[in-house]
Order: sequence, then structure tokens, then C-alpha cells
Amino acid sequence: MVTDWTIGYVIGGVVVVAVVALVVPILILARQIGDEAPKINAALEGAVTNTAPLAALRTTIEHATIIIAGLARGRARLGG
Repeated sequence: MVTDWTIGYVIGGVVVVAVVALVVPILILARQIGDEAPKINAALEGAVTNTAPLAALRTTIEHATIIIAGLARGRARLGG
């Protein structure tokens, strides 16, 4: 009977050690990711700031299209 309890405790201990061995690396990686998160967020905010002018690109394209159409009309009137 004592052997049964000993085997149970040993198996329980092995299970606990196995779980700890699997969870600790995950927690270490989570901490590393958490430490890098502010840097990543700052870079993404910088990207938002740097790409904000692209919103006006549609307007630039529209104006360029109007100018090109006017140039084409002028060329056609001049016989070119």
C-alpha cells in the first residue's frame, strides 16, 4: 500500500514538473513580447504619421487627370 502512494506521488510530481517545463518557456516568451510591445506600437504610430499624406493621393491623381485631359485638348486644337 505504501508503494501505491509512492508511485502516485512520483507520477504527480512528474506531471507537475512536465507542466512547469512547458509553461515557463511560454511565460518567458510572453514577457519578451510584452517588453517589445511599446517599441512595436511606437513604430506603428510612426507609420500612421508617415503615411497620412497618402490619403490626399486620390485628390492629386484627380487633379493630374484633369490637367492631362486639358493638355490633350490643347494638343488636339493645335493639330498635334
